[in-house]
Amino acid sequence: MHHANHYYGHSHVLARYCGLDPAEVHEIRGYLQHGWNIGDGMAPDHEFTPGIPLFVWSEPTRRRAWSLGRRPVHVIGAPWAYLLAMDPITDTGPREGTIYYPFHGWEGQHVVGDHDGLIEEIRATEDGPVTVCLYWQEYRSPRLRRRYERAGFRVVCHGYRGGWYRDLDPRFLARQLAEQRRHRRVASNRLCSAIFYGILAGCEPAVYGDPMRLEGERSSFGGQTRVERQWAALHGPRIDPEVARPIAVAELGADRLLSPAELRHLFHWPDPGARVSTPEGVAR
Repeated sequence: MHHANHYYGHSHVLARYCGLDPAEVHEIRGYLQHGWNIGDGMAPDHEFTPGIPLFVWSEPTRRRAWSLGRRPVHVIGAPWAYLLAMDPITDTGPREGTIYYPFHGWEGQHVVGDHDGLIEEIRATEDGPVTVCLYWQEYRSPRLRRRYERAGFRVVCHGYRGGWYRDLDPRFLARQLAEQRRHRRVASNRLCSAIFYGILAGCEPAVYGDPMRLEGERSSFGGQTRVERQWAALHGPRIDPEVARPIAVAELGADRLLSPAELRHLFHWPDPGARVSTPEGVAR
């Protein structure tokens, strides 16, 4: 129903898991969480129709949404976790370097911060090659891109998230997963979806550097102060992967994945029947 359900190819990943054509746009009867946050899982700029279900990633998010009066709310797990269930790690070859995700803006707000200071901190912290992944908005700024390139970093962009049913990218998460599996570490200046994704993808996590801010940023649900306090174990240039992994599993709901039949029922999607095979490694 909502165009944000298709951000980053999320609905396409879930369609593939459900045995439907991932190249097509499959409407979801409800609102799908499209990024990790410390509130009810939904973007603050979205307007909601009462009674339409929310599909959130984790049980902690469901409890927060419930406390805010959201009804009904279903825990389904993050699309990233479904992607990993379909495409588990098989290549155990060597990984190299760090992929770093600077905090990014969005179409309605730009980031304010010291990129040069962040670059110096990355160079002082990382002991291998660095790939900097910029959000499409920052990536389209040649001046900003060159600042990271001049520092000797490889600069990439996973793609455009899509919006209002235009420029949809079913392969966004697949490209992100391929990049992360090339790297030994995943890092950012804020705890974010990409850090949790990297932990599940087998990277050593790190969160350090100027957290920057959005123009006109409001500290909803406790803001950055709460994030640093509640998830203190996930902040710092060196984080124990054994400590980080169970936290990532819980925040992404990787232990709460539904079967294809259950997802199809919740989303009001058709049963592909015998005409479409179940994704490899996934029980119907």
